[in-house]
Amino acid sequence: MPLLHLSFYSAFALSSLGLAFHRAHLVSALLCLESMMLSMYIALSTWPIENQTPSFAILPILMLTFSACEAGTGLAMLVASTRTHGSDHLQNLNLLQC
Repeated sequence: MPLLHLSFYSAFALSSLGLAFHRAHLVSALLCLESMMLSMYIALSTWPIENQTPSFAILPILMLTFSACEAGTGLAMLVASTRTHGSDHLQNLNLLQC
């Protein structure tokens, strides 16, 4: 396995572990999701260069578009939960109380 692939896989795995274990704040969960999307974007950007195929050049752009939509939705949820609950602690967010 090349060192470049190992770094992408380890960045994605560390982001997944960060999302699984550090779920105290919504901001930290959103940062972990963004780092997962960033590692996937970089991996998809280097994949056509390694394989020398120009047909997959649109995939990173689509991934970046979905990542921007996910970030905007996450920030909107962060603002809404902070306004209604007063903090971004995930322990305070209970769907059964809504």
